[in-house]
Amino acid sequence: MENKTIVVALGHSAFGTTFPEQQANVKVAAKAIADLVEEKYRIVITHSNAPQVGMIHTAMTEFARLDDSYTVAPMSLCSAMSQGYIGFDLQNAIRTELLNRGIYKQVSTIITQVRVEPFDEAFHKPTKVIGRYMTEEEAKEEEKKGNYVVKEEKGYRRVIASPKPIDIYELDAIKALLDANQIVIACGGGGIPVLQQGAKLKGASAIIEKDLASEKLAELLDADTLLFLTGVEKVCKNFNTAKEEPLDALTLDETQVLIEDGHFTSGSMLPKVQAAASFVSVDPKHNAIIAALSQAKSAVRGKTGTHFK
Repeated sequence: MENKTIVVALGHSAFGTTFPEQQANVKVAAKAIADLVEEKYRIVITHSNAPQVGMIHTAMTEFARLDDSYTVAPMSLCSAMSQGYIGFDLQNAIRTELLNRGIYKQVSTIITQVRVEPFDEAFHKPTKVIGRYMTEEEAKEEEKKGNYVVKEEKGYRRVIASPKPIDIYELDAIKALLDANQIVIACGGGGIPVLQQGAKLKGASAIIEKDLASEKLAELLDADTLLFLTGVEKVCKNFNTAKEEPLDALTLDETQVLIEDGHFTSGSMLPKVQAAASFVSVDPKHNAIIAALSQAKSAVRGKTGTHFK
């Protein structure tokens, strides 16, 4: 097992939605990561940030409304803030858990920028709903700025693009920290989406699907395993119905059939399944697993979770 690299993608259940929830939940995530350290993996962690980045964006927007000498913070800055905020709690929880087990190992968070293409069709068909509820008048003002809005039961909200990740600018730094025997937290929330303009990187008004960014990172690192830790033990057919069927393993062909038959939803399991299949398709030696957060060690030992091959 020595020197094998694993990218661990932590889902929403690892953090919760409030400050107290996050501080409590990261302790559970830290135990899972410490278990993998004891399994002798080189570890890179990615994570969800949907509630956190939404909270930050809403707070910064409200602040700008209260004081017109300040402007609304762009999504790229909100994403950077969420990476630092989550990384702070997570790396300290992991450090504490490791020290309690008699293990000294550095943990570092990398503020990660991910390149997206300006002509990605996602910019013309935005899908990610963010921020506070607005009145109809405020929504019209957003549309005048060129932003997209969607009407919901409680009011109007902004909706932004979710483009595909193309490259990761801090990849060499991540590799260097891994080679220095550190645990690395990177690509938080899918990374900060940026557009390359000559020598300059410009933040894009977008959110990258974190599962796809996790797959891209695992692919670029040529990791051995991509492990998605979620709130469920296994991927299921007919999820949450009387015909629910947990799946121990899936081939690429079986995965495609299940996707086409609509067994997975876009806001939950679908991006994880797509990312797992994509990682395995790059190299047959790659392993991809979807499992429960509390069962990380059992999952990498092949005793639980859904394994893609």
